[in-house]
Amino acid sequence: MRATTSQLYPRLRLYSKKNYCGCRYVWRGNRALRNLDRLYSHLGSLRFYSPSREATLVLFSRANFQGHFRIYRGTTNIPDLDSLFGGRGPGSLIISRYCLKPEQVRMIRRTGCLPPGFLIV
Repeated sequence: MRATTSQLYPRLRLYSKKNYCGCRYVWRGNRALRNLDRLYSHLGSLRFYSPSREATLVLFSRANFQGHFRIYRGTTNIPDLDSLFGGRGPGSLIISRYCLKPEQVRMIRRTGCLPPGFLIV
């Protein structure tokens, strides 16, 4: 069975060190990573790619989609994750092939529930 475009994108590459160095971890499609500290000992940088400008990356300052959040649309590269939330990297994140609006992100933060079609890790 061939993979469709929706299964391949968006693509998130997480790196263990700053400036896209070290170990690389790849995630594709609609994914939500609930606790980055539990999955990885440290993340230093990331690259988010999608051919669609509507694809969304949401980074939360705390685990379980809590705390402050930042929304990025389309291709995004962040060489130093520690500079995002006052010296701390993200605690959780969501990647989506479609546009997540700020109201939807606030609802996710409030309820912990994501729209249908997401795999929560």
